Amino acid sequence: MSRIGKLPIELIEGTQAKIEDGFIVVKGPKGELKQKINSLVNVKIDNNQIIISVDNIKDKNKKALWGLFRSLINNMVIGVTQGFEKKLEINGVGYKASASGSVLTLNVGFSHPVEYNLLDGISASVEKNIITINGIDKQLVGETAAQIRKVRKPEPYKGKGIKYVDEVIRRKAGKTAAKGE
Repeated sequence: MSRIGKLPIELIEGTQAKIEDGFIVVKGPKGELKQKINSLVNVKIDNNQIIISVDNIKDKNKKALWGLFRSLINNMVIGVTQGFEKKLEINGVGYKASASGSVLTLNVGFSHPVEYNLLDGISASVEKNIITINGIDKQLVGETAAQIRKVRKPEPYKGKGIKYVDEVIRRKAGKTAAKGE
């Protein structure tokens, strides 16, 4: 039995959920999210709770989808109430970023500044060398942060580049370490 799937999702005050045409729509103070429901999963809304279930618990595919859809719908509820954020850190001499509207401009050692256009529902702010990505869709926030990190990944010798704030870079010794052998 799925330990995650069997837990009900509490609808926080100010959020609404409804099922229409095979989609679940969750509305809250920060916005609205929509997710297609797989036909193998049953979703019910009862007195401020969303309950996910499957017909045959013995089927591995149904069991996997049970926990998956519970997590997806839970992330939707959290997203429309609190939102999600990812923080990126820029390391390097002369490396900087600036955000204006829906464009994030990165100066990370190339001959030209790199402009990244943010998608709808995503906002970015820059404070010193920290880029903060905000949004209500957890998947979109994570994907945007990964795309920005991909512009200049951190290198292992000096640690220059764009990395997540909580990411640990494994450092390598340079050429001088090899001479001593």
